[in-house]
Amino acid sequence: MQVRGLHKSFGDNEVLRGIDLEVRSGEVVCVIGPSGSGKSTLLRCVNLLEEPTKGQVFVGGTEVTHPDVDIDAVRRRIGMVFQQFNLFPHLTVTENLTLPQRRVLGRDKEAAAKVAAENLRRVGLSEKADAYPASLSGGQQQRVAIARALAMGPEVMLFDEPTSALDPELVGDVLAVMRMLADEGMTMMVVTHEMTFAREVADRVVFMDAGTVIEDGPPTQVITNPTHERTRHFLSRLLDPAMADVEEETPDQPGAP
Repeated sequence: MQVRGLHKSFGDNEVLRGIDLEVRSGEVVCVIGPSGSGKSTLLRCVNLLEEPTKGQVFVGGTEVTHPDVDIDAVRRRIGMVFQQFNLFPHLTVTENLTLPQRRVLGRDKEAAAKVAAENLRRVGLSEKADAYPASLSGGQQQRVAIARALAMGPEVMLFDEPTSALDPELVGDVLAVMRMLADEGMTMMVVTHEMTFAREVADRVVFMDAGTVIEDGPPTQVITNPTHERTRHFLSRLLDPAMADVEEETPDQPGAP
């Protein structure tokens, strides 16, 4: 996956300011940075949930941003997991996994159910196949959302703060599933504040601020020994918040991530 010269503005607010980034096949790239830095907007531009103002995105050699691209075909190759789980509350777990397969991929009921069962097994939730989302914990619902994305057979997985809405004790199960996917060689781009995950699982860490990439390198460089003062300042506040000085916050701009 390649991002070239990507810009995105919401009115006068320029959220992305010329992003150049490559995620190689089988690579795990964690994107970190303060709120409003453009991390989530970057993910949403990759699969055109947001239309870039300028620039190009390539997935598997196909230019996603080309005006004649079949975006539905491209999106079938890109799985995305959001902060919120976005499960249909009136459908069982299995039905949540089979519905997109049948509607988008055209699989019959039996084939879709088989794929659903396999991916529920992968995320450790086989026993919840007939449950409804309301009966599941937040961590279980997020694992169902990951299984739903995997059931579509994506080449790339995008994660937008997948643990931010979870109670701390539920975070580990979701990160364990993501670690498993990394071990299996899934290409992943992960927006996260989970520094332990980024340090131990990521091949590269990208630090963004104010719509630009400030630092890009292996975790041992970016997290352990950052070269930029802005990166060091961010990590010091994130890793030891009790020692941070009080700073005046700038209100988020409408439409910013």
